[in-house]
Amino acid sequence: MESMQEALQQAGVTNIGTSGATSSSRGTNVSETERWASAIGGGALAVYGLTRVLSGGSLGGAVLALVGGALVYRGTTGHCNMYEALGINTAGTAGTDNPVVSVSADRGIKVEQSITVNKSPAEVFRFWRRFENLPRFMNHLESVTTTPGGRSHWVARAPAGTTVQWDAEVYNEKENELIAWRSLDGADVDNAGSVRFEPASGGQGTLVRVTLRYDPPGGALGAAVARLFGENPEQQIEEDLGRFKQVMETGETAAATTKGQPSGRSAGAGS
Repeated sequence: MESMQEALQQAGVTNIGTSGATSSSRGTNVSETERWASAIGGGALAVYGLTRVLSGGSLGGAVLALVGGALVYRGTTGHCNMYEALGINTAGTAGTDNPVVSVSADRGIKVEQSITVNKSPAEVFRFWRRFENLPRFMNHLESVTTTPGGRSHWVARAPAGTTVQWDAEVYNEKENELIAWRSLDGADVDNAGSVRFEPASGGQGTLVRVTLRYDPPGGALGAAVARLFGENPEQQIEEDLGRFKQVMETGETAAATTKGQPSGRSAGAGS
């Protein structure tokens, strides 16, 4: 686990309590949406951490409470030292991004993974395109619901027993080859991604290539909080794709790693 100081430094929050006025005086460089996410998420995290401290004197709880306080600080002041150092200013930028990209190229976290599945591109495409199937192998997804107008509503698990939600739309699609989507305005987590389905060499199944880019709640500080919880997006996607391969090839998922889920679920890969 990273130390509190390391997490805060990577998040761009330093000298809490001694330089608040100075940070505020440098001007707001965090968007209104990020400020609300930081304040709300930080408050919940601080309460959770304090509960752990009071129940057992947990050092981890103290760290979470401090990070939650840092999130609240970021949301209240609207200033991020890391953004300042990198020359990033998201304040007042709503509506200025490329309409086909919900996470700008210079922000967020990018993850790329691939796997070969012993099924045809048409079969793999058909299963993935029915977004309701995704929670069957993506452990962090609670549900995906198709909504009118070709859009979908996503609910995902987040740290400290919370959830995040967003609406998304497919903006590029080639049957049996490509699905590309992006989150819409008001998302708890701005994200965009694509999955490509390519015939594997020698005609042995399908090479599935997944690319995701997302901006975690609270910006870079949210990513630091995720690391404190042991989250690793690259590993998560790799494990998700491993379960996807098993679903497609056998119709069953492996033993779930998320507490409370069953050890095997029929996935109905032909759905």
